[in-house]
Amino acid sequence: MAKLITWILLIIGITVVSLNPTYASGHPIADAAELLKSKKFTDKYRAIELLEAEGSEQAEKILIALQESRLYYLKRDKKLIILAPDAEPLTATNALTHEDIGPIKKSAAKKISLNNRMRSQIRNVLAMMDLRNPLADKRLAAVNQMLDNPSAESATLIQTLLIDEQVPEIREAMEIVIALGKLTSGDKNERLTAVAVLDGNIHPAVRNGLRKLQQQTTDKAFAADIKQVLDNIQAKLQLYSLVENIFFGLSLGSVLVLAAIGLAITFGVMGVINMAHGELIMIGAYTTYVMQLLLPNDIGLSLLLSIPAAFVISGLVGIAIERGVIRFLYGRSLETLLATFGISLILQQTVRTIFSPLNRSVETPTWMSGSWEINSALSLTLNRLYIIAFCLLVFGVLYLVLKKSVLGLQVRAVSQNRAMARAMGVRSEWVDAMTFGLGSGIAGIAGVALSQLTNVGPNLGQAYIIDSFMVVVFGGVGNLWGTLVSGMGLGIANKFLEPWSGAVLAKILVLVFIILFIQKRPRGLFPQKGRAAEG
Repeated sequence: MAKLITWILLIIGITVVSLNPTYASGHPIADAAELLKSKKFTDKYRAIELLEAEGSEQAEKILIALQESRLYYLKRDKKLIILAPDAEPLTATNALTHEDIGPIKKSAAKKISLNNRMRSQIRNVLAMMDLRNPLADKRLAAVNQMLDNPSAESATLIQTLLIDEQVPEIREAMEIVIALGKLTSGDKNERLTAVAVLDGNIHPAVRNGLRKLQQQTTDKAFAADIKQVLDNIQAKLQLYSLVENIFFGLSLGSVLVLAAIGLAITFGVMGVINMAHGELIMIGAYTTYVMQLLLPNDIGLSLLLSIPAAFVISGLVGIAIERGVIRFLYGRSLETLLATFGISLILQQTVRTIFSPLNRSVETPTWMSGSWEINSALSLTLNRLYIIAFCLLVFGVLYLVLKKSVLGLQVRAVSQNRAMARAMGVRSEWVDAMTFGLGSGIAGIAGVALSQLTNVGPNLGQAYIIDSFMVVVFGGVGNLWGTLVSGMGLGIANKFLEPWSGAVLAKILVLVFIILFIQKRPRGLFPQKGRAAEG
């Protein structure tokens, strides 16, 4: 019986110790805790080495607390404690046993002091712990942290782990750290090898390391080699900058194409200057906002449903405008312009009455958020990538509708010769209404895309109406391919002019160019042919 009780007490004791661990003298963490309380920095260096060798999660917590100046010891009993970050009042836990000590006065504890060598040592130790982490993301983050502060010591630490690393991206980052460390080597051959390894690498740490070495070296031939490598890196950066400008230009061009393609249909086919086109875009954007109010827990689905909803709502508004006002004004361009301008004001005020004059924010789905990072110099935002793809999809569908469907055939017939189309039995009034509805619906879809790039407000459409007319006129009135080419071209031109002229002056320069171009080619880049052109 006595033996049984003894065994039970032993098991209970082991369980208690496992739940509330303590570290006896001779254990690395216990020895490190004693050394950290010392006033000698040599003892503290040794303590950090012991914690690194121990390598447990508890050792990592102590090192992080020391790095963040949250490691103290109590004056009364010398217990090592960790202060909770940003806690009021100050609360602490025992660094060795995890025991909650509760609120303490700062005067009752003494902080473990640090110097720059300790900070550097802790950074390297924590990085090494992360470098041994089984998760690839953790290892890559640790290597990148070393890239921000490269040193010969970091290179030595990395060298031992490079052999076992299997992930190519992490291996490449490790090789850069090693090469940067060798730049400061006393061996000239090692420095030359390091420069050759870094040739063409665009990481900012590489450029900084090479520039620093170029300024320090007295060897002219070596300095020339470094300059050549820096020139190669700069050429790559310029190429990536060019790609980035083209990408942003295409994304702006996609917005212009979406905004203008509906106008190209109504203006090109019907000859109507619709000043309310911008407000039809605005209606599409507000449709997206309302759909998110109806489906607040599924933003991605609400955005997808907004596309057909915006097309239908803007299309119906467009048909109402055509049937109610425009059909009485065909052939009277000035009256049509003034009437649609008045309609645009009415639509703006209606939206202000319903939704207030304040801008509304539309949430972006998670699958459209963030960016695609190709390298440290080039990243492409996902929302703009999706909008470019969406623009091409809308263009393709609309092109097929106009070229392959019965409505498209009738639209082309009416645009080329309205009287002959009527004689052949085409109901031109129905074609006009459907054409105006189609163009208005496309404008609504453009509003859905714009809601992902900017805030939704009553004046949203006004920012794009002038640009839309420029795209249509420059590309060739009524020509879909002209609208696509001119929209993308003007978007890219704007992005290349903006860095040295500013956004406003860039638009002015583009407008001046279009005016001069129209003087030479009044029918635009892709003029219509046949009877449509003669009319």
